Amino acid sequence: MLRDGGPFCNHVSARRIAYHFSAGPQNDFQRRKMTTMSHPESAIDRYNAARDYAWNYAHPPRPVTCEVPRVPGNWTFCGLKTTSPLGMPAGPLLNGDWILYYASLGFDVLTYKTVRSGYRACYPLPNLVPVRTGPLHGGELELSVAAEMPGSWAVSFGMPSQEPDVWRADVERTRRELPWDKHLNVSVVGTVQPDWSIEDLADDYARCAKWAVESGADTVEVNYSCPNVSTCDGQLYQQPADARLVTQAVREAVGQRPLIVKIGHVTTESEAAALLDALDGATALAMTNSVAATIRDADGTLLFDGQKRGICGAATFEASLAQAQLFTRLIRERGCGPRLIGVGGVSSAAHVRAYLDAGAECVHIATAAMVEPTIGLKIRAELAG
Repeated sequence: MLRDGGPFCNHVSARRIAYHFSAGPQNDFQRRKMTTMSHPESAIDRYNAARDYAWNYAHPPRPVTCEVPRVPGNWTFCGLKTTSPLGMPAGPLLNGDWILYYASLGFDVLTYKTVRSGYRACYPLPNLVPVRTGPLHGGELELSVAAEMPGSWAVSFGMPSQEPDVWRADVERTRRELPWDKHLNVSVVGTVQPDWSIEDLADDYARCAKWAVESGADTVEVNYSCPNVSTCDGQLYQQPADARLVTQAVREAVGQRPLIVKIGHVTTESEAAALLDALDGATALAMTNSVAATIRDADGTLLFDGQKRGICGAATFEASLAQAQLFTRLIRERGCGPRLIGVGGVSSAAHVRAYLDAGAECVHIATAAMVEPTIGLKIRAELAG
């Protein structure tokens, strides 16, 4: 495991932290060998952007021993009790070992990276490309590569997945080893085939969701937004009628288990209203996935064959917060609707409070947690103060 994190990592002062588990039954997670954080935070393990997805999958870090600050208040995720409003979305958590690692670093809801009904390889390197940009609002056509990580990057994984037998066994093991007060959310996506109808795609989503529940997922998330794929499974949130059909099929498959729908960037009231109408079977909406743009290298070459990639990180905060505010207003006007999970650009307690004030039930952090894995501990300490 790369420890210095390369040029994308922040270096901060050393400190010693001692982890204390919440009261509850002891499990394998508590008995397994863990790393004590008694060295500079720059040395803590993190995703190695210079290596490919398969290498990072095969080289997960171990959970650390550290003290996790208590966050005052009553917090929930899809109505399930948690000890803070902090979670992680699909993306950074490649498998169960990555989930156990971030669970030890103060995150209460851990989302298993999106899985499929069959194996899908990851896109080739580069998968994470730092970009130069200010706040993004969806009208930007092209961004330039940055030499260092300034807070935002283009993400290009393509929703890879292990074979179902592999991920199902790993989900089961992960839920067994997670502390009782942590929640395992499993993200699933359908894999469209050339001759499939929307009903076929709905069945595939439902199949994966049912497998996730059978494997022990506390909640299931259906991914309707991935700017890095061109097929309809990556843009389903833009097709409300199809999204409704898929959501109904998944709801039937998972029964009363909390169901989250992950959506992309929405800017207009009419689009938001159409989605709320279509997704009335969802427990919660997770937003925003990312804001898409094309990327040009320093030599003038368009990366990724000129195809758009999702931009994640600091640049998406304003747009994602505005989207949460829009959906909250519409839900309040209707008098009912799904819970909201704030995602996009979060790197501080102030950002978390902004999403909560905007109506989010909880807040998920990806980019900042990949760059600085201890960010959850820092935010918890700020919220506790």
